[in-house]
Amino acid sequence: MSLHEIGTENPSPTERVESPMQSTIFDKPSAVALGTFDGLHIGHTAVIESAAAFKAQGLVPCVLLFDKHPQVVLTGKAPAEILPVSLRKKELEKMGVHHFTISFEEVRGMTAADFVEQILVKRMNAKVVCCGYDYRFGHDGAGDAALLKTLCEASNLTLKVAAAVNFEGEPVSSTRIRAAIENGSIEAANAMLGRAFSYNFKVVGGKKLGRILGVPTINQSFPEGFVVPKSGVYVSKASVDGAWHTAVTDIGVRPTFNESTLRSETCISDFEGDLYGQEVEVGLVKYLRAERKFPTPQELSEQIRRDIEQAKAYFKTVYLD
Repeated sequence: MSLHEIGTENPSPTERVESPMQSTIFDKPSAVALGTFDGLHIGHTAVIESAAAFKAQGLVPCVLLFDKHPQVVLTGKAPAEILPVSLRKKELEKMGVHHFTISFEEVRGMTAADFVEQILVKRMNAKVVCCGYDYRFGHDGAGDAALLKTLCEASNLTLKVAAAVNFEGEPVSSTRIRAAIENGSIEAANAMLGRAFSYNFKVVGGKKLGRILGVPTINQSFPEGFVVPKSGVYVSKASVDGAWHTAVTDIGVRPTFNESTLRSETCISDFEGDLYGQEVEVGLVKYLRAERKFPTPQELSEQIRRDIEQAKAYFKTVYLD
């Protein structure tokens, strides 16, 4: 199917499209949300919801994404990832917006004016552009929201600039969220994300220590470049076959068994089954305690059971979704 056909048929919100620079993504006019959207936090969603609101006026709400974080290209190193690409796609689907991915290498050398003309006007068929108050674009990030406003006016585009969204008196940012996750302030991170900090990495084989303890667990490894939460035990939730289950997750190295490899190890309540090789979504909800070495495996088993009861008690007061 050609891009022209995709545009004509008005692709589903989950469609992810890559195309040559000269192609047009939509035949129908669009409202485009601009930003890095690396964590898809509440500041990001404010921009996206601004674009989505124009659906009522017949515009196609669309999020423009890059194939990699701009800092990878510009400096060789990106900030730690907060949200796996597959879960970002899932969240955008919930918001009912299309997402379109282009190569950052293709646009990094463009002037701000060329970006508006070549990408937004010709390629995206934009009629409305939405961005955050701190949005930067164009060669070396020379363009800001003020310049974008001038360029949009010259191209007869409507620009909507979202104000800062604050948490505890300061603007929400991916940098603040990373710091909160790394410090174990998971509730603050979740407040800024607007949802539980989650990952859906493949379940890998372990030494089946959980089964030995009578509390089976799933093991997941954090890939290089992904933010690693503070070591410790968390109230969590796990999605299996589309249903959320109360869970407890240990981020650490299992010192009771003298292990040294850092992993996420999750005990899923009220579930029995083999999840090896599957991508299971785990969301961290509340920090419970530090990881520590127990004198015996039996004492560890007893503590895990107490942790599970704490998690169940927590979800009696908080809706599990």
